Amino acid sequence: MTTPVEATAIVLAILYVGLAIRENRWCWPAAVGSSLLYLGVFAAAGLYMQAVLQLFYAAMGFYGWWAWRPTVGEHGDTAGPLLIHRWPLRRHALAWCGIATLATVNGWLLTRYSDAAFPYLDSAVMWAAVLTTWMVTRKLLENWLYWLVIDTVSGGLALAQGLYATVGLFAVYLALSVIGYRTWRRREATA
Repeated sequence: MTTPVEATAIVLAILYVGLAIRENRWCWPAAVGSSLLYLGVFAAAGLYMQAVLQLFYAAMGFYGWWAWRPTVGEHGDTAGPLLIHRWPLRRHALAWCGIATLATVNGWLLTRYSDAAFPYLDSAVMWAAVLTTWMVTRKLLENWLYWLVIDTVSGGLALAQGLYATVGLFAVYLALSVIGYRTWRRREATA
């Protein structure tokens, strides 16, 4: 059964992604609110790394608010916003190797020292989401493609733990990630 806390976290999470697609800076306060609520939801479900991830999301919400601010140029004029850009393939390969390494070590530690549900998958999702959230704050186009993978696995984890409303959220995230990628790619081309 969906709790009021989980339901509120879902609404704020969808608001966050919808505003991020529009490159609206107000996405970040919604992210902070959703993350703080989900902290308890995931901890109660035994998805400890997902719970820890919520603290990171909240911190990144503050960073994102700062990173997406209008800046002042050297002549006192308002400089343009942070622009959407891409990474070269080599940087993506390094990123995924780093995620795999951290997830393996983290998963082993969880297996050895906790009763975590799905320790390796939980860890892989957490480390991939850490990187991808940072990518959103820097407006890297490929973040939306990373979210497609992360949200698919996260939906499976939520389903396995009986968080059915959160499974629905991840299904919505998948659709929003496709929309986000198309929208940002179009904006990148016109910038």
